[in-house]
Amino acid sequence: MVSERDVIGFFDLDNTTSSHITRNFLKNAQDNGLISSASDELPRAFVLCNNEKNTEIHLSQLSTQALVKRIREI
Repeated sequence: MVSERDVIGFFDLDNTTSSHITRNFLKNAQDNGLISSASDELPRAFVLCNNEKNTEIHLSQLSTQALVKRIREI
């Protein structure tokens, strides 16, 4: 569960990982244990969050559109 106020953005993995900058960012985050996944399924998006403690990345099997729709329903 992620607090809405901590969400910086939703990012589509197909579109964003074409950039070496994003790939390096995600690799560094993974190396530092900042990435979590709620499922073993192939992720379609990632959620970038920043709370009082640190930056976190949550992988999601849902599309960015589905994630945005869910947060708007809250």
